[in-house]
Amino acid sequence: MSDSRPIGIFDSGLGGLSVLKEVRRQLPAESTLYFADQGRLPYGPRPLAQVRQFSEQITRFLLAHSAKVIVVACNTASAAALAHLRQTFPGVPFVGMEPAVKPAAEQTKNRVVGVIATQATAQSALFAGVVDRFANGVTVLTRACPGLVTQVEAGELDSPRTYALLRQYLDPLVAGGIDSLVLACTHFSFLTPAIADMLGPQVTIIDPAPAVARQVGRLTAGAQGQPGGDAPTTNGWTSPTAIAAYTTATPPGDSALASRLVGEPITFQSVPLVKLEKF
Repeated sequence: MSDSRPIGIFDSGLGGLSVLKEVRRQLPAESTLYFADQGRLPYGPRPLAQVRQFSEQITRFLLAHSAKVIVVACNTASAAALAHLRQTFPGVPFVGMEPAVKPAAEQTKNRVVGVIATQATAQSALFAGVVDRFANGVTVLTRACPGLVTQVEAGELDSPRTYALLRQYLDPLVAGGIDSLVLACTHFSFLTPAIADMLGPQVTIIDPAPAVARQVGRLTAGAQGQPGGDAPTTNGWTSPTAIAAYTTATPPGDSALASRLVGEPITFQSVPLVKLEKF
């Protein structure tokens, strides 16, 4: 039986739209819920326990809106909360963001890869474990990149300030001899043109969003009507390709910017923090 419930996707802000965009491209018949926690952005500098709390609240909100799969489209939240969410909601399929060190290590020719991330991701046990498992003699040069998330949220994808920050973070990696760069924050996907302009064709940029969308497709194909053992329900979903978008920003954020990033119309509805914190 076809399951018309939506796929739930969340991030601290607009970065997860890079994953939403790829999910929409690969799974055009699926409806989606997107949640941007812009009222508590950024997650990167926050304590991991706090990010876990926020992630659990958003997950409960998405499940209350009948999400059949939850995509943690935030590297910081995945590092802080993914294991906790799977333990707390054992009947729910989750897909998280894992820094793409494995494909970078497999394709590097000079055995040096770069990773740009938030501070929380760069310092997380998840990231350290990925490097330990997959680096296999490859040197991994990592840079935390404060400020870039804010630039994306402001729509400054190629402004002088954004280029200055990128130069500050990327120059040491280039000097270190990288030939692959892993984007370990979903916000950074929207900076790919600027990054490619600076690095040139000799450095391969690795964005995990396509692989995440493929995993979502596998889960939705293998769990039609099965998540949590519940029967399929539309819960008011009348269009098989609808997007519903929520934000904790008050007033709602720039829907025009979000629509431009995704390439299709999105209108955000505000969810007051006092309401979300009750979930």
